[in-house]
Amino acid sequence: MRKSNTLRKFWYNLPTKQKYIVRKLYYFPIDLWDKLTGKTNKYVPSRGSIYTGSPSGAEKFLKQGEQQLQLLTTYINLKPTDSVLDIGSGIGRTAIALSKYLNKKGSYDGFDVVEKGVNWCNSKINKDFPNFNFKYIPLFNDLYNNNVGKAEEFQFPYEVNSFDKIFTFSVFTHMQIKEISNYFAEIHKTLKPNGKCLSTFFLYNNENEDYISNRELFNFPVKFEGYRLMNETVTSGNIAIHKTMLETMLDQHNLKIDSIIDGFWKDKLKDTTKVEYQDIVIFSKKDNG
Repeated sequence: MRKSNTLRKFWYNLPTKQKYIVRKLYYFPIDLWDKLTGKTNKYVPSRGSIYTGSPSGAEKFLKQGEQQLQLLTTYINLKPTDSVLDIGSGIGRTAIALSKYLNKKGSYDGFDVVEKGVNWCNSKINKDFPNFNFKYIPLFNDLYNNNVGKAEEFQFPYEVNSFDKIFTFSVFTHMQIKEISNYFAEIHKTLKPNGKCLSTFFLYNNENEDYISNRELFNFPVKFEGYRLMNETVTSGNIAIHKTMLETMLDQHNLKIDSIIDGFWKDKLKDTTKVEYQDIVIFSKKDNG
């Protein structure tokens, strides 16, 4: 367990460009083996190119996307005709699954702060599915890039009331509080009346704060008012937010929590009935306008 924490600290402290190089070199042998044995997919990047989430082979990568699609249909009633926004579209994990689900009346927009992920998605997914569009937004994130744009000031490049459904998978776990608050404001702006948003978080309360702060393997030892960090230096490494803090932040932007589905990340013994590692939060506009 201590070895895992040491490796995570080492990874966080690497310069951004070196992270990508190290990952590419580390996974080169298995990427070569995947190619030689025909275990690749035209829509799935090599393991060494996957910079977010688990570096899965094609089969598992596609399965993870299908699982995310199932969450969207189950918890926010995603429909094939919906217009959707994927905040932090990454390297297309969810988009690939949605390309088989959304019909020609539906539409997908996604944006990300890592240019190579956006370029991959546009060259592979947009090429075959023209109603799927990906934008590169050069915002700073000390885990992924050295850009100068500020997420706390960023305005989504979409019209008011554009989307039926908005979602983020493992995005608000890698952002700072001011940035998350700004994104809530932008979600309120671009979400249609009666629309729904699904986002994942690391959440805690007074009862389990001490446990998630001090356990050996995956902990948040750095305390601030209403939230905790995994690493004091890399502030976007991982963030856990107190549930009361989250409710307050959403309320400030006229949003409300519809439901919380606890993940199993903080279970002492894994609860096999839980469907997701991170905590899922479903929220919507308070004013429906």
